[in-house]
Amino acid sequence: MIAQTTFRAAAPARASAPARAAARRAAAPHAQPAQPAAVGRAPLARPARAPRRVACRATEEKEVDVDKELAKSARKIAGTFAPRASAPAGKKNPAFKGSTLYTIFEVQAYASLVVGALLSYNVLLPSDEPTIARLMGMWSVWMFAVPSLRARECDPNEKDALNFLFVAIPLVNVLIPIVWKSFPAVFTADCVLMAYMYYNKSAGVFDDGTTASAAVEGSEE
Repeated sequence: MIAQTTFRAAAPARASAPARAAARRAAAPHAQPAQPAAVGRAPLARPARAPRRVACRATEEKEVDVDKELAKSARKIAGTFAPRASAPAGKKNPAFKGSTLYTIFEVQAYASLVVGALLSYNVLLPSDEPTIARLMGMWSVWMFAVPSLRARECDPNEKDALNFLFVAIPLVNVLIPIVWKSFPAVFTADCVLMAYMYYNKSAGVFDDGTTASAAVEGSEE
């Protein structure tokens, strides 16, 4: 019996590691080695946004001279309701400083203050009741003193003070009796207001001559 011998094909020997690596490089000659990951790289900064511009409409602030506006309003009111000056507008006032008429107006103004004080303080024609005489004394500053001083020729500062007094005194005479019904109190308040306005405007006895008088706007009343 002839023995049939079966030959099995022997498995090829396993290639060594260097050989396998060489084979892989040959198969992919153009393959690039992997880049190692960057360590500690800072993240990309985002571009800063431009600040929003808020469109706003600019408004011009006008500086208002309060004293000038008050003087202008008082001059307009006094020119409408107060007694006119001794001369028409555009002509020289005959009651100029040093003239007889100027002196008469001044004496009349000071005399009205004295008589008004005596009446309001109940010294002249005394009475226990409110009388017309005491009422006239209370209003004497507004009815006689201010118009007499305003009728003569005076500098612009004094004219502004008198115009303001012509407007302010009626308000004082109406408001004070609401809380204090006193003839002497109202008359005294009028005199204090008159002295304050002359001091504020540097007019009359408070005029030291160091400051130039402001020019009068508009025509003389």
